[in-house]
Amino acid sequence: MGTPEFAVESLKKLFEGGFNIVAVITAPDKPKGRGRKLAFSPVKEYALLQNIPVLQPTNLKSVEFNEDLRSYRANLQVVVAFRMLPEMVWSMPEYGTFNLHASLLPQYRGAAPINWAIINGETETGVTTFFIKHEIDTGSIILQEREAISEHDNVGTLYERLMLKGAGLVLKTVEQIRDDNYTLKVQLQTDDLKPAPKLFKEDCGIDWSMSSKRIYNFIRGLSPYPAAWTKIGDKTYKIFEIEIVEESIDGVPGSVESDGKKLLLIKTGDGAIRITDLQLQGKKRMKIEDFFRGNKI
Repeated sequence: MGTPEFAVESLKKLFEGGFNIVAVITAPDKPKGRGRKLAFSPVKEYALLQNIPVLQPTNLKSVEFNEDLRSYRANLQVVVAFRMLPEMVWSMPEYGTFNLHASLLPQYRGAAPINWAIINGETETGVTTFFIKHEIDTGSIILQEREAISEHDNVGTLYERLMLKGAGLVLKTVEQIRDDNYTLKVQLQTDDLKPAPKLFKEDCGIDWSMSSKRIYNFIRGLSPYPAAWTKIGDKTYKIFEIEIVEESIDGVPGSVESDGKKLLLIKTGDGAIRITDLQLQGKKRMKIEDFFRGNKI
């Protein structure tokens, strides 16, 4: 069960590992692009290439879907980047249902663990497989692997590494469940747990009163998607890359200084940053030098 590109790598690992994947469950097709043509999810595209049956329920609790799912007689269900499952679905297989999560649980439970780990300035994260139960992301841990976060990582670079590492962990988890060779670890509820809730546009606005370091982490934790944004004058810009600079500039946090050619500085709570990669609303993403060839601040 999965939908985006992140889930394809795990499906591919299991398929190429010789496991009998009786069906794939993914999101319904969605209109995409200017022509609004129905587009398949990345998981569906891969499944069709391998002649794996595909189910696309709109209601996971429907009697029809559950009867259809039961007819495949799967003894294990694997979930990677899918929806929250009702108990009638996750409790169906003999060996249960496990999920791959892109954090070191119990830290960063929620929909955006990769983003929040970088936003919070973490130097390490990882991937976890765990058996699903009622409360989201709280089931007993099967396996975990760690992954370092460098100060130059953004969501895009870390996503790629965790996607590959997670696929390997999914394969290893299925092998251990098949061989009945695993030890479960209960997730402990402590007071220092950091959440990873879904990010909405209003969460991505840059607060220039924060320190330069926090702003740097905030921007790379949202780059390239969903992207941090700010207003300069009456225009909205997405900001993808910045550098922390030594010089300070006059004014209150959010004040802008520019030479109109290749330098765009914004004052922060404790210094300034230089914007190097941005996108004006309605335009394409550009390096700052290219932006200034046709635009003014």
